Amino acid sequence: MKTIQTDVAVIGAGTAGLAAYRAAIAAGKRAVIIEGGEYGTTCARVGCMPSKLLIAAAETAHEARHTAAFGVHVDGPVRIDGRAVMQRVRSERDRFVGFVVRGVENIPEADRLRGFARFIDNTMLQVGEHTEVRASRVVIATGSRPAVPAAFGVFGDRLVINDDVFSWQDLPRSVAVFGPGVIGLELGQALSRLGVRVRVFGVGGGVGPLTDPEIREYAAEAFNAEFPLQPDATVTDMRREGDEAVISFETPSGNVATERFEYVLAATGRRPNVDNLAIDNTALKLDARGVPEFDPVTLQCGDAPVFIAGDANNVLPLLHEAADEGRIAGESAARWPDVRALTRRAPIAVVFSDPQIAMVGKRFADLTPGSFVTGEVSFEDQGRSRVMLKNKGLMHVYADRATGRFLGAEWLGPRAENIAHLLAWAYQQDLTIAQMLAMPYYHPVVEEGLRTALRDAEAKLVQLDEAA
Repeated sequence: MKTIQTDVAVIGAGTAGLAAYRAAIAAGKRAVIIEGGEYGTTCARVGCMPSKLLIAAAETAHEARHTAAFGVHVDGPVRIDGRAVMQRVRSERDRFVGFVVRGVENIPEADRLRGFARFIDNTMLQVGEHTEVRASRVVIATGSRPAVPAAFGVFGDRLVINDDVFSWQDLPRSVAVFGPGVIGLELGQALSRLGVRVRVFGVGGGVGPLTDPEIREYAAEAFNAEFPLQPDATVTDMRREGDEAVISFETPSGNVATERFEYVLAATGRRPNVDNLAIDNTALKLDARGVPEFDPVTLQCGDAPVFIAGDANNVLPLLHEAADEGRIAGESAARWPDVRALTRRAPIAVVFSDPQIAMVGKRFADLTPGSFVTGEVSFEDQGRSRVMLKNKGLMHVYADRATGRFLGAEWLGPRAENIAHLLAWAYQQDLTIAQMLAMPYYHPVVEEGLRTALRDAEAKLVQLDEAA
């Protein structure tokens, strides 16, 4: 077996792993990056980018069906060529993956190890059956994978995860989606708009990442107007019959219905890829998920020269967060024991549904009751939104009662991906509601809706001052 000595060993060549490797090299250390699967990040291969390609096709189909309200009439029904849709998804996805793969291949060959890594001790690894890596520090950046409940095994090959969707050659006739989170909402709505019969099942009443009860309720009603969504479904039976998945469930009226689907899409969360690393061979303490206990500020696992970054730690499984975490983990590994703290950017999350969902800063669930006021705006009568017939949406912005500082927002509405960035910048700069209202707002733009919500929050703050 070949033996390699190095300063830093990075396990995983995804977003976090690549950032960690580059940071270690930039700090002047020797480093190797180990990958057992295919090169290409989760985002490029099975996440952000292919899902947006499918959503783009779905939005085009939806817009083509809804031109009459503008006085524009398209003769004949919209025809969707499922094979052409999926061909573009796959080809463009492969293009994005190609960019990432070429970046990895630019890393010196001696620094790239192919094979799955297992810990021998805290900093010694075995890669496949061919290489032993003796490192001084290790960065775990192994990403995550879909978590599928064992009960879904009854569906056999009728069960799919989001990875499988992007390999389809054609669109199916029907899909049952379990999990109305980010993945379930985005893919469920996109498939529905592309002519697939879709029903979405949830547990506990959640819709996307929303925690504000009023926004969540509005979102559930908005999506239900387009496709069946039961955020808190009671499923009474699941079985496989021939090439169909058969699901029985209670309807909102209390009756039991049975429907058949070509596929069942499990969008029921993700789990860190740490279970095959043989971490038991180390002195690291593990949590209930089998993930090493770590400091969320430094990403260091206990007092060992081991760091965990990106989706593997599941703190904030977002691409930009993974890149930041990988960089800090790589820098700290290079400089250990001079460990650096991670300064996180303003929290921001976007769901690319229609209407879009966004959250910035502190969530409603994070706030202490009585410590804040809520500013509200409905986009149903907002000028630019009505002009575009994109006037579904409700926004809540939260402001500190004592200081007037902007604390966060949750909402559903048009162009939320753009407004979210404005709010994230305001949050990161600790702006008050008054300072945000002093900024320019052009007319007519959707952002005027944000101004309405901020004005509502300001009025409530003024009332509190007057009452005091």
